[in-house]
Amino acid sequence: MKLPAFFERMNRRERLLSASVAGVLFLLLNLFIWNWFFGMAGRARTELAAEKAARKQQSVYLKEKSLWAKRDQWLHQKQPSLKNAAEASTFLDQLKQVAGKYNILIENPAIGSGETTPTHQTVFASIETKSPWPPLVHFLYDAQQPDAFVVFDSVNLSIESGDSTMMRGKFKIAKWFAPVQKGK
Repeated sequence: MKLPAFFERMNRRERLLSASVAGVLFLLLNLFIWNWFFGMAGRARTELAAEKAARKQQSVYLKEKSLWAKRDQWLHQKQPSLKNAAEASTFLDQLKQVAGKYNILIENPAIGSGETTPTHQTVFASIETKSPWPPLVHFLYDAQQPDAFVVFDSVNLSIESGDSTMMRGKFKIAKWFAPVQKGK
């Protein structure tokens, strides 16, 4: 085997240095290629795990299809529809009525319209309360019964500074109405 002319002109040290540089370049190239292959394999395993999880979730939904159909039917039957803005204002009166049942003082009541999504429309009420802890718990329980479609969007509770038996609450409460029908 005949070596190239430029390699024959090199002395021993130059040949050793060029072989070392070629070896390092070979190792770096191999390292880059193997890193790319292992990264690709890791991404493929991650995607496969995500697809398996999605498939498992879909099979659970298919098994429970009748349950979700019953829930959807119940939702369409029970969820109130928002016919006009005056009907939304009754939401604040309903909250005052539940609070009055437990002698909870309501301060700074305000009502506003919320978001409209394909699944619901919302009306918000912001209230501040002052009461002992047990009546407040009963108020929270009674206000958000399943048939009421009431959601506590934000709750901030604190103990009254002057009286440790009293609680102060700031609530942003939403009532979910049925979505707007496209045909209407």
